[in-house]
Amino acid sequence: MVQKFMMKGKSWEEIEKMKIEDFMKMLPPRSRRALKRGMTEQEKILLANIRIDRKKFHKTHCREMVIIPEMVGIKMGIHNGKEFVAVDIKPEMLGHRLGEYAMTRHKVEHSAPGFGATKSSKFVPLK
Repeated sequence: MVQKFMMKGKSWEEIEKMKIEDFMKMLPPRSRRALKRGMTEQEKILLANIRIDRKKFHKTHCREMVIIPEMVGIKMGIHNGKEFVAVDIKPEMLGHRLGEYAMTRHKVEHSAPGFGATKSSKFVPLK
């Protein structure tokens, strides 16, 4: 059985038809205040490009942008400081920031010490 998406007792169809002012009332305080202050110029440009072409892969540096219902179903490239991370926007992401889905730090995995790394590594046989 497939579970339908619900947010604060509203179905996805109801949320999709809502005005942004009504949707803001359903969000946590930090996201609500960010939308109430208005969007930056870069965020407005990104939203305008999304409205023009929903099928296109949109790249952005706007990590602090709050995900709104218009953005659901879009593939985006969110910059993590080095590269663009591909993310599919889903209804469960509503109210979160874009940057939450493009991690900036990664786990470092070291291999065996190389030649000249330490005094003890001089006895490691060379290939």
